[in-house]
Amino acid sequence: MNDEHVRRRIAQRLGGERFGLGTTLYKFEKIKRAKREALAAQPGRELIDLGVGEPDEMADRRVRETLAREADRPENRGYTDNGIAEFRAAAAAYMARVYGVPALDPERELIHCIGAKSALSLLPAALVDPGDLVVMTTPGYPVFGTHARWYGGEVLELPLRPESRFLPDLDAVPAETWARAAAVVVNYPNNPTGAVASAEFFGRLIALARRHGFVIVHDAAYAALRFDGAPLSFLALPGAREVGVEVQSLSKAFNMTGWRIGFVAGNALLVSAFGSVKDNSDSGQFAAIQKAAMTALAHPEFTGEICAKYARRMEGLVATLRRCGFRAHMPAGGFFLYVPSPIAARGGEVAFDSAESAAQHLIREALVSTVPWDDAGAFLRLSVTFEAAGGAAAEQKVFAELERRLLGLGLVFGEG
Repeated sequence: MNDEHVRRRIAQRLGGERFGLGTTLYKFEKIKRAKREALAAQPGRELIDLGVGEPDEMADRRVRETLAREADRPENRGYTDNGIAEFRAAAAAYMARVYGVPALDPERELIHCIGAKSALSLLPAALVDPGDLVVMTTPGYPVFGTHARWYGGEVLELPLRPESRFLPDLDAVPAETWARAAAVVVNYPNNPTGAVASAEFFGRLIALARRHGFVIVHDAAYAALRFDGAPLSFLALPGAREVGVEVQSLSKAFNMTGWRIGFVAGNALLVSAFGSVKDNSDSGQFAAIQKAAMTALAHPEFTGEICAKYARRMEGLVATLRRCGFRAHMPAGGFFLYVPSPIAARGGEVAFDSAESAAQHLIREALVSTVPWDDAGAFLRLSVTFEAAGGAAAEQKVFAELERRLLGLGLVFGEG
C-alpha cells in the first residue's frame, strides 16, 4: 500500500513526511523489546521486573464494590462533562483533611480529570501560545512539555542533581528568562528521583511567580506517598492559589491506575480555563468511577497501608543494592528508587557509555529490568511495585535473587 497520499498530510509536530520512517525507539519500547528477547533466550528463567511504573495491587475492595454498585444504576449513565458535584466536594474535603489546604470551593477551584496524564496534556492548550517559554525539571514526566512544543512553545529543562537534593537551582535562571516564562511545571515527590520539595522551596517558587508573572503547575501524582512525614500540597502554601494549580491523581495513592480519575485544583481562573479546554476534549469520566473514587477519598488510611508496604520494600531494595555496590539511599516519597548507573560489568571488561547501555546489559545478562535515565547524568530508576504476592517473606526472596544476579555481573561503579 502506498502511504504517500496520507504521509504528506501528517503534522510537522509529529515529523511530517518523515513520520514512521525513523529508527529511533522510545526507551520504554527498547526495554519491552529487550525483555522479550531475553526471556526468549532464557526460557524458564523468571524476570525480575523493577521497571514497572504502576501499583502491583488492585484498589481496595470497598472501592471496587462501589464501582460495581454504581455502574448498575441507570442515573449514572451518560456524559458527566466536567464532573459530578459530589466528586468535587469529596475532593475538596480530601485536600483539607490530608493536606490541610484551606477550604477549596468545589464549584470554582476544583475540577475532575480523566487521570493526571490527561490533565497535563490539556493544560498547555490553556496556557501556552506560540513563542511562550515553559520551564520544567528534568528528569521528569514529559507530557506537559511535549504538548507545549506542539503548541509552538519553547521548553527550558532545569536539571535535578543529587548535590541539590534533586531540587532545581532557581538562582541559576536569569531574571530575563523568568520574565519570559508562561508556566513552570514541577513534580514532587518526584518521578523518578523520589525527592520531595519543602514548604520553603514552594514558597520561593510562588514568590518568583508573583514577581515575574508566570503560573505554576504542580504535578502531584505521588504527593500522598511520603515516607518521612506528612504529605505536602503546594496549595497549602500562602499565595499558591493566586498563581497556580495542582494536579492530583488517585492512581498511585489508591492503587487506581487504569481507572483514569484525578482532579485539578487551585486558582479559579486557571481551573475555569482548563475546564474550557476539557469541554472541547472529552465528555467526562463515567459517574460510577467518580463515585468509586469518592469512596477512596473518604478513606486516606488506604494510602497509609500502601505507603507502609512501599517503605518496607524500599528499605529492602536499598539494602540489597548497597550490598551490590550501588550508591542507593532511601527516598522520601513515591515508589521509585533513582541510583547512579554502573559504568562497567565483568570487573571492567564490558564498559557502559550510558545508563541505557547498562540497563540493556542488566536485562540481557541477568533478566533484571530497570528504566534508564540519561537526562541529568547516568541513572537507573527502579520500582518497588514488583510482583511479590505473599508479603515480606516473598519480597525477601526477590531481594535475595536480585542480589545473587547482580553480584554475578561483576558491576563496576564510578567515584562519587
